[in-house]
Amino acid sequence: MKNWRDLSYLQTGTAKQRAAWDALDSTRVMENLKAYDPVLAGTIPLDIDIAGSDLDIICTSADLDQFDASVRACYGEWDEYQEIRLLVNKAPSSVIGFSAEGFPFEIFAQSVPVEQQNAYRHMAMEARLLEIGGPNAYQEIRKLKQQGIKTEPAFALYFGIVGADPYQALFELESYSQEELFCMFGSKKATSQSQPLQA
Repeated sequence: MKNWRDLSYLQTGTAKQRAAWDALDSTRVMENLKAYDPVLAGTIPLDIDIAGSDLDIICTSADLDQFDASVRACYGEWDEYQEIRLLVNKAPSSVIGFSAEGFPFEIFAQSVPVEQQNAYRHMAMEARLLEIGGPNAYQEIRKLKQQGIKTEPAFALYFGIVGADPYQALFELESYSQEELFCMFGSKKATSQSQPLQA
């Protein structure tokens, strides 16, 4: 499995990924959040981003007040800075946003270890499916996202993943081996006539 903490892949990736590396380096956000085990998640690491995709950084913290204060001290004066508290999977969570270097940043934290957070698990599962789907999967999922479909529903539509909740359906695939997933989805082909799902 790919080591998502090693961001060196961004330096030799797509133009968007290289720009993301420059933005992360310029803002020193990974260094400033080091105590909270930051991991870049979302569509840019997967190379399925579209215009306006943000830099999603997930963190873990047992003290969200302290976390918010730490981020605020570094970025509180930056453009479009905002803080939100909400429950995610019944866990209190902090979402902090700001803009820098041409990117919207979204920093997420809860007490759950990053590898167990939804965003990380979805990214890891989606990477496995993209490996099976190949270049066509990247292209077609981007097209679906450009139609306004969110990432997980786009994967469900492209690969024909069954289930009323595409977010949960991806979790249910985690226990399968790559060989089993290939047998299930290796022959799936997107059709240009696919109707968008509700985002």
